[in-house]
Amino acid sequence: MDCWPTITDHRWSTPMYDRSTQVDRSADSINFGIGQPDFALLPHALMSEVAAERFAEGDTELLNYGFPQGDGRFRWALAEFLSRGYATPVQPRQLMITAGASQALNLVCTLFTRPGDTVFVEEPSYFLALRILQEDHRLNAVPIPTDEHGLVLPAVAEALTRHRPVLLYTIPTYQNPTGRTLSHRRRQQLLALAEEHDFHIVADEVYHLLDFGSPPPAPFAAYADSGRVLSLGSFSKILAPGLRLGWVQTSEQQARQFADSGLVDSGGGLNQFTSNLVRVALEGGGQKQYLDSLRRAYKQRVEAMDAALHKHIGDRAAWTVPAGGFFFWLTCAGDFLAAAANRSTAAGAPGQFNTTALLDREIKHMT
Repeated sequence: MDCWPTITDHRWSTPMYDRSTQVDRSADSINFGIGQPDFALLPHALMSEVAAERFAEGDTELLNYGFPQGDGRFRWALAEFLSRGYATPVQPRQLMITAGASQALNLVCTLFTRPGDTVFVEEPSYFLALRILQEDHRLNAVPIPTDEHGLVLPAVAEALTRHRPVLLYTIPTYQNPTGRTLSHRRRQQLLALAEEHDFHIVADEVYHLLDFGSPPPAPFAAYADSGRVLSLGSFSKILAPGLRLGWVQTSEQQARQFADSGLVDSGGGLNQFTSNLVRVALEGGGQKQYLDSLRRAYKQRVEAMDAALHKHIGDRAAWTVPAGGFFFWLTCAGDFLAAAANRSTAAGAPGQFNTTALLDREIKHMT
């Protein structure tokens, strides 16, 4: 189906891209193209409380330029929170604070690539990340196939005989759009390949903490000191996207490289104000309580979605119930997808999260 363009088609001149994708809030359609939380679950009360508490401290530090790598107290609080969530030690020196994971990816590309460089991208992948890689930084994106366990490592090894990538971009846990998780063994194998062939793994781990009861394999962040990992994290999925607050976890040397960039040298630490508010939520336990409530809410929705699919679709599609994150991935039989699309009010980004035209029978659904 030619509604699924390849990664090189660049069909960005569609109505979807005449406006900001993230704020497309049509009341009569469901946007399958983005990983956006339910507005009804956003933590208005919590953020009101932490803002009042932070301003009550009486200083103006949060209103000034910040330290290049990020506010020190915030990085300590974040490191403690991640150490518990990842079940592996995280050090403040490994963290570079950013204005979200998308800005982090953009900064990674600015510092580690040049136009024309090759990057490996799992297929399918998050379509707006592809825009950053291809359009903003003019990188040559080479697709790597995936299966139910994530990236296919023999395919990575084969591609390395033909290409010399500087980066490999992956969403290893509860992937967008498939909901799949890269196995522990494959993570180890990928790290070995990165070391052998001298490339960085850009692990977009924004969904890692959204498990529904069974923790996933250790994040790539656990290997930050290897010098091969750039782990991207964000509060957009675990607190609120409007905060525009995220981080890169990497080796101490590479964290300093981010902090020494011209962008940070000119503007100071990224998102000084918001990080001061979120620090209060981390230290007081509000973030953990809210994250626990999100896990419960999304687990209930996954169960409801699975039941509805069995009831209304049955054997006309196949799927695996995700163990965390936002996404269901369906493989549809025959002409069912086209017929369903004609009857629905779903909006998506046709094929633009795909690097070849392989998705003519597959759809995804955000829980």
